[in-house]
Amino acid sequence: MIGWQLAAVLVLLIVAAAVVVGVGRIGSWRAVVTAAVRAVGQLAVVSLVIVLVLRSGWLTAAFVLFMFGVATWTSARRITKARQGRWAAVSIAGGVAPIFALLLATRVVPMAPVAIIPIAGILIGGAMTATSLAGRRALDELTARRGEYEAALALGFTDQDAARLIVRPTAGQALVPALDQTRTVGLVTLPGTFVGILLGGGSPIQAGATQLLVLIALLAIEGIAVLVTVELVAGQKLVRP
Repeated sequence: MIGWQLAAVLVLLIVAAAVVVGVGRIGSWRAVVTAAVRAVGQLAVVSLVIVLVLRSGWLTAAFVLFMFGVATWTSARRITKARQGRWAAVSIAGGVAPIFALLLATRVVPMAPVAIIPIAGILIGGAMTATSLAGRRALDELTARRGEYEAALALGFTDQDAARLIVRPTAGQALVPALDQTRTVGLVTLPGTFVGILLGGGSPIQAGATQLLVLIALLAIEGIAVLVTVELVAGQKLVRP
């Protein structure tokens, strides 16, 4: 329900999160407040823009590309501040493009803006998170285990093979959030897609089937994104300055 109660609860939650992070010294309280304020502003704008976007196929495509661009920029900044961060686009697109194309081609996802935008957003967001986690962890491993990397080079491994030996064993950790969400769906959580379809008047069977499709698609997309990210790190495309 939209009203002063919602506004009050949101302010209270933001303050609580900022206090916990700041007092506990587990991060910057300013980052919490900034993220929350940005979310409010962005959702307010999107709520207005989406009405126009849903009326046009071309605007829908443009909005999806915009989401992809923001995801790439966000992931690139999370991995590295260098210009090479733009390679994150390859990981995200490598995961999302083929899977989303399959969903549209088979009509599993209707060719309608009202279906395309939310599904695309979920899939792009999943690929972004997996790319960020995999990229950061891979570069951290190369830094922390520099000695092992150089030892592999001394044994005759190529740069890429030596890097793969270091980063591949831990790359799968980027899939933990997606795996946990899939394993516990219906038992611990009822994700947004499921709840949204129910609130929109769909049946529980429709909601369950759609949510299952999204979860399995995310596993495939994030798996591809992680693999591509590892190869980009090994190939020294994604590096730190």
